[in-house]
Amino acid sequence: MLDVLDIEAGYGRIPVLKGVSLQVKDGEIITLIGGNGAGKSTLMKTICGILSPVAGSIVYRGSAVHRKKPSARVQRGLVLVPEGRRILRRMSVDENLLMGAYARRDKQAVKTDMEEVLNRFPVLRERRNLPADVLSGGEQQMLVIGRALLARPRLLMMDEPSLGLSPILVNKIFSIIDDLHRSGITILLVEQNAQKALQVADRGYVMETGRIVLCDTAECLLKSKSLREAYLSKEGSD
Repeated sequence: MLDVLDIEAGYGRIPVLKGVSLQVKDGEIITLIGGNGAGKSTLMKTICGILSPVAGSIVYRGSAVHRKKPSARVQRGLVLVPEGRRILRRMSVDENLLMGAYARRDKQAVKTDMEEVLNRFPVLRERRNLPADVLSGGEQQMLVIGRALLARPRLLMMDEPSLGLSPILVNKIFSIIDDLHRSGITILLVEQNAQKALQVADRGYVMETGRIVLCDTAECLLKSKSLREAYLSKEGSD
């Protein structure tokens, strides 16, 4: 579904990604783990088109997209749930959700999908007419996931969805991720909570200073002594 090939990207003259390659197959959950500053979010921004690569290519569903506009990628089902939630605080919950369907013209199908999102997240139905900034952190995360679902993703990219949440809400978010995967959505997940991410993933990539340094099945990575010492041992039971 997605092939990232030798991507180099950064901010101005500051290089961040240094020949990054990874693959996501249809139906997988792939997780990308690594410390702060490893380049994970930069890679996600490059895949979705917020940043333009200076070298390499991004092939999505058989077509090169690294020169396509972000909106064109969204229309093909390549959708990002950004780090830090990025809600439109003064707009209502309903209006935030509908922003996910901005590129769609099938109004009746949007209404159907809206109902499905509200059924999936009942708390959003209860608060649908309220300003988004009254939501708790966990509810805001549900809102941005729901907004992404209104774009009808085929590949859903999630950047640190559990960041800043309580252990109970972290478990809830990972339950949602697993449920979305079971519904048929392919997922590329960036997470600092390596333990949780690897428990739901099929495969994982480890990133350090702008490079992929390790790739294996999630099961093997969970058993890796070096990975456990570097990342897993720093996390609690959650």
